[in-house]
Amino acid sequence: MTSRLEWATIDSVDPRRLAEFWCGVLGYVVYEDKNGTVVEIGPDPEAPGAERLADLRRGPAVPSMSFVQVPEGKNSKNRVHFEIAPIDSDQRTELDRLLALGASTVDVGQGEGRSWVVLADPEGNEFCLARSLAPGEFEL
Repeated sequence: MTSRLEWATIDSVDPRRLAEFWCGVLGYVVYEDKNGTVVEIGPDPEAPGAERLADLRRGPAVPSMSFVQVPEGKNSKNRVHFEIAPIDSDQRTELDRLLALGASTVDVGQGEGRSWVVLADPEGNEFCLARSLAPGEFEL
C-alpha cells in the first residue's frame, strides 16, 4: 500500500492573493474560498484537458493547494519548495510570464550557471523554475 500527495497547505498573510498567483502559475481554479481565510485551488476538471487530467489522476496525484491565513509573514528560507516546469513554452518565456504574475527572482545560494531559476511568490515562498518540458525543448 502507498499514500498519495493530496494537497499542499501554505500559510499566508493574504490567502486569496496567493491563491490567485498560483492559479495563474499552474492554470488552476479556486475550488473553495472560506471568507478569504482558507482558499483551496486545483486543476479545472472542466478544462479542455479534462481527459489528460483524468489520466494523470490514474497515475501520480495532481495535488491541490490550500492557503491558510496566519498573522505572521514568512521570515526564513523554505524547508520545502515546489519545482515547476513549463509544458508549452521555453524556460525564458515562462520566466517572463511568472515575473509578470508577481514572482521575483531570489538568491538562496544556488550559484551561477544552473539549469533552474529560483523564484519567490508574492509572499516570499521560494520555488524553482526547471527546464521546459515543451516539445523540442529538451531530450531524454
